[in-house]
Amino acid sequence: MLLAWWIVSALELVPAAVLPKIPDVLAAGWDLLASGQLAVSLGASLTRVLIGVVLGAGLGLALGLVAGLSKAGEDLVDGSLQVVRAIPFLAVIPLFIAWFGIDEQFKVLVIAFATIAPMYAYVYLAVRGIDRRLVEAARGYGLGGAGLIREVVLPLALPGILMALRISLSISIGALIAAENVGTRVGLGYLVSLAQQVNRVDYLFLCVVVYALLGLLFDAVVRLLERVLLPWRAGVALR
Repeated sequence: MLLAWWIVSALELVPAAVLPKIPDVLAAGWDLLASGQLAVSLGASLTRVLIGVVLGAGLGLALGLVAGLSKAGEDLVDGSLQVVRAIPFLAVIPLFIAWFGIDEQFKVLVIAFATIAPMYAYVYLAVRGIDRRLVEAARGYGLGGAGLIREVVLPLALPGILMALRISLSISIGALIAAENVGTRVGLGYLVSLAQQVNRVDYLFLCVVVYALLGLLFDAVVRLLERVLLPWRAGVALR
């Protein structure tokens, strides 16, 4: 993709106002980095994402365990979470603005709302996919209650939980973009709005690249966790 971008822009097959050259985007990035604006904006956006994912994915994890471990929990939780899953997070932004204003709380809660349902769905499926014979065998050895969940259920559901985390982090970037388009004074969304106002396409492309790099970073972190927590997965993939 980068090679195609470089060739098309270098040969000026499209106007620079549509597709700026990569050196121009890098120069724009250096300007923002030297002024400190990029670091401050990136730090603010990362903070919002991390807090929102901890709240949303943490709640989704807990509810997924509740629904996956018991029929009563499923009856109590699943219907409501399916309703939440059916509502696009973009649809609740005006409602959240009316409830919470446009400060940090609003942005964090939009990200949290966007990540609850995917985390819940993957954790629920991971728990329900555990071989019941393994659970019964663990009970035969005297495990039960919290010990059964800690020693058997969570380790067996861990691949699904990590996949849920990858999906939630990916969705959080989209929620971040939407949330930072409203009343933002610092953050990547503010840089996008500023670039639109001054008609700097190179700044817009820079922000898109930064969002993409954030997605790659989040994915790399979860892959690292998979290598540490699930070392046998590498051998299975090779075979």
